[in-house]
Amino acid sequence: MTRRLARRGCAQPTLASGGWGVSVPKSDQSIVQGCVTRGFEAVRDAFIENFSRRHELGGACCVYRHGEKVVDLWGGVRNKSTGEPWQQDTMVLIWSATKGLAAMTLALAHSRGWLDYEERVCTYWPEFAQQGKEAITVRQLLAHQAGLFAFNEPVDKSVVADLDRLAIVLARQRPAWEPGTRQAYHALTLGFYEGELLRRIDPQHRSLGHFFQDEIAAPLGLEAYIRLPETIPNARLATLASPSSLARLFGFPIRLTLDSLNPRSSIHRALIVNPGAAICEDEKHIYARNLEVPSGGGVGTARAIARAYGVFATDGRELGLRAETLEALSAPAIPPTHGFYDECFRSEVRFSLGFMKPSPFLAFGSDLSFGAPGAGGAMGFADPKAGIGYAYVTSRMGTSLTGDPRDLALRNALYSVIPLEP
Repeated sequence: MTRRLARRGCAQPTLASGGWGVSVPKSDQSIVQGCVTRGFEAVRDAFIENFSRRHELGGACCVYRHGEKVVDLWGGVRNKSTGEPWQQDTMVLIWSATKGLAAMTLALAHSRGWLDYEERVCTYWPEFAQQGKEAITVRQLLAHQAGLFAFNEPVDKSVVADLDRLAIVLARQRPAWEPGTRQAYHALTLGFYEGELLRRIDPQHRSLGHFFQDEIAAPLGLEAYIRLPETIPNARLATLASPSSLARLFGFPIRLTLDSLNPRSSIHRALIVNPGAAICEDEKHIYARNLEVPSGGGVGTARAIARAYGVFATDGRELGLRAETLEALSAPAIPPTHGFYDECFRSEVRFSLGFMKPSPFLAFGSDLSFGAPGAGGAMGFADPKAGIGYAYVTSRMGTSLTGDPRDLALRNALYSVIPLEP
């Protein structure tokens, strides 16, 4: 596929384009489907080039701007073994990009007056005030500053599936250091703590996954789940192609690779074991069904993720979000006393209220942006300054931690046509 073919636009939309805007060139429709609003062709071109230049297997990209869908693209294959194509409604596991969806539930609770980010967690969850956790604030917990990035007690799928049992383990955990002094990525534990906190403040005491479905996904018509039900057939789900051994060896920072192999390291304890990220996968069903892992087990389309972030990037009226909440999400991250250096990533990373914020580690959008990347390349974020809700998902796992080249190409193309005001 040549760049000349990729840039040859279609004047009229086709059925394959979804019936609006500028469609994918006919010469590329065997690989890529979808449409962009006129003026956003650069994003379409970058998406097509992901397949010809950046080894894309299958994926999707969607962008909302000021509440209107301006990019909706998908293509490639959803299953490398069978060659089945990625369809318009294909969903995929988004790993830690799920954290953004989970953070949205607490933001909605904040807008409803159930939650104060500056309040102590134990105000809402009395049992949490054990083992030196009595002074931890909601803000500190959501910013990965509580020292609760791993479990000392055994936690497997049976514990995760029993929210009452899980709550007891969560409450008994001792912080690894004085809360509020240091930062370490709570790769999986954050979502479990968020889930129990939400259960305590929700008048109906729903789990985080059920709350997301009832209060965010259903009202917005999102094809996204934090608790994937049995009713979703495998045919709707993309399977993940892992990086090659060579890509793993040279793609990840060597220090992080060594840390991940060290059972005593922070990142190994946070991400690899007890319960470990593999809990999100199920050999028989591709992804685990009816199990909530709010920090890594979300499944959805790029369209759904971009739509949700698009609401948060504007006035949030569809969800009844208050201006006070949106201002809090857009505000700069507040560091722990020892700074933003993350003990897991071994780099400066910024988190706030459950979301990642732009930083030298991972730059995205504007200074007001907030979102969450996922292992392998998935990315979703809101940019209130530009009115953007953005999402990219993929079936081929990449290895970059500071922005997957495919995602970067799409975001660079997007911001080339909507330059930010100073």
